Amino acid sequence: MPINLVNTLIQLVALPSVNPMGRDVEGDEYLEGRVTDYLQALFTRWELPWQRQTVQPGRDNIVARLDGDPSHVVMLEAHQDTVPVDGMTIEPWTPDVREGRLYGRGACDIKGGMTAMLTALSRLVEERPEGMPTVVMACSVNEEHGFTGATALTELWQQGDSVFPRKPDAAIVAEPTGLDVVVAHKGIVRWRCHTTGRACHSSQPQLGENAIYRMSAVLRALEQYANNVASTMGEHPRCGRPTLSVGTITGGLSVNTVPDRCTIEIDRRLLPDEDPQEAYRHVVDYVAQQADSQHDPPFMQGGGLSDEHNGPLAESLVSVVRELTGSGNVIGVPYGTDAAAFSAAGVPTVVFGPGSIDQAHTCDEWIELAAVEQASEVLYRFLRS
Repeated sequence: MPINLVNTLIQLVALPSVNPMGRDVEGDEYLEGRVTDYLQALFTRWELPWQRQTVQPGRDNIVARLDGDPSHVVMLEAHQDTVPVDGMTIEPWTPDVREGRLYGRGACDIKGGMTAMLTALSRLVEERPEGMPTVVMACSVNEEHGFTGATALTELWQQGDSVFPRKPDAAIVAEPTGLDVVVAHKGIVRWRCHTTGRACHSSQPQLGENAIYRMSAVLRALEQYANNVASTMGEHPRCGRPTLSVGTITGGLSVNTVPDRCTIEIDRRLLPDEDPQEAYRHVVDYVAQQADSQHDPPFMQGGGLSDEHNGPLAESLVSVVRELTGSGNVIGVPYGTDAAAFSAAGVPTVVFGPGSIDQAHTCDEWIELAAVEQASEVLYRFLRS
């Protein structure tokens, strides 16, 4: 019997799977293992072949296969992790259903989309319609802080003993797209920049060298780059222009000590065809012309999703959306997803799911249950046809 959509979403949201986001933290809410175990039990109950792939200690991708037409292999992919719960105004792990919405961390990003995929898959498991493609359900780790799970998944279909029968012919990645079909998105590269000085007592600042003052010159250079350089480096018709932003700044030990170190974190968003390393080097070289600083290697990077090879897949999927809902568009978005890793590996890939990115990561994250139901029906009809 197919699984119940609302109950499945409730169960998934109630399982904490917080990404540490590079922080040295401990606690029961961190890492994806509880969700992985839940999915393993589900795939076992459905008698599907499944495989766990360890990406980092305590963090496993899980993949299951529903056999259909071997000449067509379609991958459905959703990440298991969520962002942290700092600042939330609702109980993050106590799903609350009211007025047609489900509230809780991960409801929108992306356990709603995962539920839509699992519900569609459960119907196919029961019905096994003639002509159905072979469907691979892949659930990755660490999407929110590096896309390493998705990159690891691409290695599985190169192995002879993998659940993947071969490289997929197409992939659909779950993200909150408002039931539009995303064919292009930006890439990303993030890194830390430091300035150093010499500490001394603040009563005699002339005896030291203030690292925060030195960082001010770096920040002015980066602001100039963001306003005058990045905006002139091309434009994608669906994704817009590249951008740069400084998101954090830290420095100093106390107000009565001249600081000897200051650190910022830089976020550069890329056009779909930009190379992350080249973009990083371009910014570093620009800053070096105006200020002294030290730049760490990127701690996170990922290419964009190009719309060069996924047009037929997108049109096929959006036609099902329009048939069901009466609307639906092929679009580009400014954020990054796991789709870039699959596209770079030669798999035509689109991004699709219920909910809005405006509700993702919020203090009262929620998703419309009707949208999850529609997304599930779209995926079911698409795979049947």
